[in-house]
Amino acid sequence: MRVLVAGAAGFVGSHLVDRLLADGHTVVGVDNLCTGRPENLAHLVGHPLFTFMEADVTAPLEVDGPLQRVYHLASPASPVDYLERPFETLYAGSDGTRALATLALGRKARFLLTSTSEVYGDPEVHPQPEGYWGKVNSIGPRSVYDEAKRYAEALTMAFHRYEGLETRIARIFNTYGPRMRHADGRVIPNFAVQALLGEPLTVYGDGSQTRSYCFVTDTVDGLIRLMEGSYSLPVNLGNPYELTVRELARAILQQVGRPEDLVFEALPEDDPRVRRPDITLAQRELGWAPRVGFNEGIAATLDQFRADLGL
Repeated sequence: MRVLVAGAAGFVGSHLVDRLLADGHTVVGVDNLCTGRPENLAHLVGHPLFTFMEADVTAPLEVDGPLQRVYHLASPASPVDYLERPFETLYAGSDGTRALATLALGRKARFLLTSTSEVYGDPEVHPQPEGYWGKVNSIGPRSVYDEAKRYAEALTMAFHRYEGLETRIARIFNTYGPRMRHADGRVIPNFAVQALLGEPLTVYGDGSQTRSYCFVTDTVDGLIRLMEGSYSLPVNLGNPYELTVRELARAILQQVGRPEDLVFEALPEDDPRVRRPDITLAQRELGWAPRVGFNEGIAATLDQFRADLGL
């Protein structure tokens, strides 16, 4: 097939491009390089099945030729990025979703939106199933990301119901792995860099808040299974293995052979207390579950950061 991946130079997007090419598809990668990095795609320069377009998906794209699949991963995704780029984040969810869904509709292509576990906000139901509607502060600082994704889901379903577009919606939980940026602002890159440089690990709050971490190749496998499946409502993609932030810090320090060395700062506003996916639906509809164990995934991630830091 010929596949368009928006957000192709991003962390997850570049791994998705690699997998699609390995599966024999022709890929058109699109990214405005707002938060994506050219080095994530540098190994694909000259690849006969890959074309890159530097473009903003909030405007109509001029893509020649047929398309059978459109993946929408274009958006800032870490708190550092979306708090610095609030309008770009909101427009990626609104105008970007509209433009890409319209493109897919015109080409009779199937459209997949990457949404987020952030649509559940600071949840009162744990773990979070797809039927939970969430507890989101619509005017808080994180709302530029949360509400952009919630609106993108609504717009995608409107295209599905009223225009007949074949759609898929993935609610991605915390994903990690090689190609994460050092200054990403998310907890694993923060801890990894601090641990490798011999610095204390900065914990926000008391470290009792929980997250669940899915290795990037597992997330990509889930995206492809969802796209090629027949289920059109939202599906959680994440690893149910849950850790407190403090447990995560200890695990990373143990991997690099350091004793516990933590400093504590105030918890950001609207930071969720707990986060763990219920993946019953993904297991049933997609035959999907994470395969990469946490220790294996963290080791591979730390190896990448060592190389990046020249250690």
